Amino acid sequence: MAMETRDFSSAFASAARGILGEGMRKIEHCLDQLSDDQIWWRPGPHMNSIANLTLHLAGNLRQWIVAGIGGAKDVRNRPAEFSDRSKRPKVELLATLRNVVRDADKIFGGVGSDQLLSARRIQGFDTTVLDAIFSTIAHFRGHVQEIIHMTRAQLGAEYHFDFVPQGLEQEAAGGTGV
Repeated sequence: MAMETRDFSSAFASAARGILGEGMRKIEHCLDQLSDDQIWWRPGPHMNSIANLTLHLAGNLRQWIVAGIGGAKDVRNRPAEFSDRSKRPKVELLATLRNVVRDADKIFGGVGSDQLLSARRIQGFDTTVLDAIFSTIAHFRGHVQEIIHMTRAQLGAEYHFDFVPQGLEQEAAGGTGV
């Protein structure tokens, strides 16, 4: 049984790390196509910009994974992630997110099976390490899709897809990628 548990925790950590890395790659792909002004564009006055979503993802990962699981001090100011209008350049925002993703990746790699059901209190919620990782990865992936959509909305036909499957199924369906 111990071997199966270790295999599960290792596979789980590997999947979480893969999803996080894939999401970061997709964010970079989108931001590489946009100007600094475009990343601060808001579809409406009460909606977020890609820059704000980038700050939000960094804040969420830092709070839930780096602090909540890894034990670092929680320094998050969630409202500031959304109210920021600083127009910081994308290179700075990407560096911030990359650093947090790197820190979270290290923590995922170190989570053992004995820790997955450990209780945590994060952002006022009672949770477990397992649930914190599941929730954070789902949250990250959701905002990645939002960033892709906002990039496509701004660029229209000029958007360059990250991946377009090649095969008979896509040819028959006239499929597109993300």
